Amino acid sequence: MALYAIGDTHLSLTVDKPMDIFGGKWEGYVDKLRQGLSVLQPEDTLVLCGDISWGMSLEQAEADFAFLDSFPGRKLIVKGNHDYWWNTAAKMERFWAEKGFDSLHILHNNCYFYGNYALCGTRGWFYEEDAAGHNEKVFNRELIRLEASLKAAGEGEKLCFLHYPPRYQGYVCPEIITLLGQYGVKKCYYGHLHGASHRLAIEGDWSGIAYHLVAADYLQFRPVQIAE
Repeated sequence: MALYAIGDTHLSLTVDKPMDIFGGKWEGYVDKLRQGLSVLQPEDTLVLCGDISWGMSLEQAEADFAFLDSFPGRKLIVKGNHDYWWNTAAKMERFWAEKGFDSLHILHNNCYFYGNYALCGTRGWFYEEDAAGHNEKVFNRELIRLEASLKAAGEGEKLCFLHYPPRYQGYVCPEIITLLGQYGVKKCYYGHLHGASHRLAIEGDWSGIAYHLVAADYLQFRPVQIAE
């Protein structure tokens, strides 16, 4: 029994947008993911920190969901900025149920438990969102979702999973970091950063919270084990 995390799988088994075109670590990335995820056992939990599939709809992402569901264990999915297939919770859960993808669950406005750990999360917020002209209403909605997830955890030890890094060299999202501190989060896992951006990631303890980048290419496409 183990808890793992990985983000940014960027699967593209149906739509023609493979990450192999970027070369380097991304060459043959699906095979690398297949090998990396082979460590999963039936009692394990894997948290996927966003940017799961390039599919533009649930139907286009079906082959990618099938790929993830083919591995043992429970998978909890956080929304990423490129998860255009994302829909209402009811539609996603119904689609997965109809296709028999019983291991897939969304981590969104809720939390799940793994032993004594409460697994909380949401997409988060990043400077790219401000540059894209998103307004305060959208940002506040993300804060509400994160707080709802943290509240659902009760008094359990909380682990937070985001897509966007709440802290980055040259950038900080104080509202999210304040919430993490308010609810006693000690460990935060995030994705989104790729390639040259890896060097700008915040890793390790910062003001009482340990941050960990779990983007797939940063982890060599092997999920990181968080707990047994």
